[in-house]
Amino acid sequence: MHNDLAYEYDIHLPSGGEEGKKYPAVFALHGIGYDEQYMLSLVKDLKEEFILIGIRGDLPYEDGYAYYYLKEYGKPERKMFDDSIGKLKHFIEYALNQYPIDSDRVYLIGFSQGAILSMSLALILGDKIKGIAAMNGYIPSFVKEEYPLQPISHLSVFLTQGESDHIFPLNIGQENYEYLRQHAGAVKYTIYPAGHEISQDHQRDIVSWLRHDAFHHNSNKATNPA
Repeated sequence: MHNDLAYEYDIHLPSGGEEGKKYPAVFALHGIGYDEQYMLSLVKDLKEEFILIGIRGDLPYEDGYAYYYLKEYGKPERKMFDDSIGKLKHFIEYALNQYPIDSDRVYLIGFSQGAILSMSLALILGDKIKGIAAMNGYIPSFVKEEYPLQPISHLSVFLTQGESDHIFPLNIGQENYEYLRQHAGAVKYTIYPAGHEISQDHQRDIVSWLRHDAFHHNSNKATNPA
């Protein structure tokens, strides 16, 4: 690990990389109790087209890791949350300088805690982020109300929710959709017949969405929940 970074990470570079060529990048953020390998496995089909970077939380939690701890579900420890945002911003800046990343095609994907951080980071990093895939999370109210938010009218969003998610029920997904639809450029919102998890259909759709958004022009229109 680079001694200036808070996080350990795993990176996959396209095997046939050409000198001087830059690639779109996916920064993958796991849920609490998971790790970076779980997230990287979701997007492994993109390994020859994207630079894939899985970031491991720096805090132990059960059999995996966390980026911050919670007072209770939906209520992060505020200082730890703020610190994790700062450390992730620093990590992304480091990676953009260190690897052949196309700075116009930077994506964040996250599940649960990783989705919360992905949405929050997109709001404060503005045009540094091209798109996010946020799975089963929410945007903390203090982020919307107190953080220095940047315009995200360019941002592509793939927002997903589990129909029977016992941690973040459907109304949370709908709130995310309503908020992002007002601010982001293009929002796709899909509800899956699943709980607090990522199904195979879900995984396939994420890969397809990332590939399409990075390599094809798409219209800036919000789409209704499917």
